[in-house]
Amino acid sequence: MTHPISPLGVVHTVISLVPIVAGLYSFGWYYRIDPTRRSGVVYLIGLALSVASAFGVSSTGGLNAGHAFGIFVLIVAMAGAYLQGRRGRLSPYFGAFGLSFSFLLSLVPGTNETLTRLPPSHPLADHPMAPVVQGTLLVWLIVFVMGFAAQCRYLYVQNSVRKDAIARGLEGGEFS
Repeated sequence: MTHPISPLGVVHTVISLVPIVAGLYSFGWYYRIDPTRRSGVVYLIGLALSVASAFGVSSTGGLNAGHAFGIFVLIVAMAGAYLQGRRGRLSPYFGAFGLSFSFLLSLVPGTNETLTRLPPSHPLADHPMAPVVQGTLLVWLIVFVMGFAAQCRYLYVQNSVRKDAIARGLEGGEFS
């Protein structure tokens, strides 16, 4: 039997879809969540609003592990955004990791809630530790690892092209 969702729960769910859509858009167009692009800003703001709205949704009536998890996800995302804009050889990689990892982490409660509530008449999972939930999270983890490897390759190639352009004297031109 599913637990009823409150009106605030519905609002929280809708808000929580914003960073997911923005993140998917960013990955599709820019191969990463880029905080200098509009979709990256929407991702970060949507994530912050999602975490904030979660404080009004609690089955225990107070703060719980889910709230702490949301704060952790937000800290990881903000650290990734900060690092992505820093100079340094590894900063873009750490930044991409932080933002992508925050996206992965945000899928954990979403996957759990979706599989334990849908379809309403007979949800796919009875509890968060159900095999279907664990299997889905494993798939998300595999996609994350493959996606981050592709991001690293993309960043490496992008950096190589930039270095080549600088060596040819094209700095400030089409490759900057």
